[in-house]
Amino acid sequence: MIGLGTLTLTLSFAVAFVALRLMLPRLRQAHVVGRDVHKPDQPLIPELGGLALVAGFVAALVAIVGFKVFFEGFPEVQLVDLLAVLVTVLLIALLGLVDDVITVKQLFKAVMPVFAALPLMAIKPGETVLNLPFLGHTDFGLFYPLLLVPLGITGAANATNMLAGFNGVEAGMAAVAFSSLSVIALSLGEHTAALVLLAALGATLACLWFNWFPARIFVGDVGTLTMGALLASAVILGNFELAGVVLIVPHLVDFGFKARSGFPKTFGVYREGKLYCPSEGPAGLGQWLMKLCGGIRERNLTLVLIGLEALMGLVAIGLYARF
Repeated sequence: MIGLGTLTLTLSFAVAFVALRLMLPRLRQAHVVGRDVHKPDQPLIPELGGLALVAGFVAALVAIVGFKVFFEGFPEVQLVDLLAVLVTVLLIALLGLVDDVITVKQLFKAVMPVFAALPLMAIKPGETVLNLPFLGHTDFGLFYPLLLVPLGITGAANATNMLAGFNGVEAGMAAVAFSSLSVIALSLGEHTAALVLLAALGATLACLWFNWFPARIFVGDVGTLTMGALLASAVILGNFELAGVVLIVPHLVDFGFKARSGFPKTFGVYREGKLYCPSEGPAGLGQWLMKLCGGIRERNLTLVLIGLEALMGLVAIGLYARF
């Protein structure tokens, strides 16, 4: 399994990395760019880098499927589960791409991932019994595939889409989440979920290479929505949903800030090399950290947010991992 996991990680990284190198000049030529609002001169940066993440992930999963079908290898890997995740991710990516190109309404973007979850709902993955804090082992029966699965996909996709906007934060936090969940999946012997996570991790690391401060490309909604869907899909397959909830805590806190403020489109105020909270108050976890620190450099803000995700990752590993 270690050899297959290494191959999956390497292939997804290589495909995504090459795709990004090829995309960068073409996106600039096509004027598919967005403003980096947290820089003094607000440079135009190519967008849609998340397409490379999708390409890397799909290439790795297709390779696994090919080996399993034509060479009858990897008996521990569930083919139907891989194909269901593949379809779900492609549908989520399509939604993200549409939003990046024409900007759909927030309500539409919040609801549509439910339909992308249909393939996972159809295969009834994981176990319907969840070990919940204070409630213990609870059997959700049909409510698990029909309610919890689409809610998980929708919630994770939208949460990762909201905590964004700083160089390296989306890919950095996702890389930490995928790494933590990979450790859990491997320790539990959940091979299919582990391969999904390693394929996601490789492609995400390639995106992080180009998205790190100062960013050369933005992942866009096609990237952030896909990252969330991958996280939810993997924890559903591996039946370690609580770990996924723990890792999404920073995103939920960010959602709480934004919901309280009515989801305004406000940005940090750049001044003398640092980002400061807007005068109207923090509308998001990032702006709250700006206020708490009395101004913070963007790179340091990203590192703090990644550090918070790493802390959540350690908590999740402590809850599930068996060594």
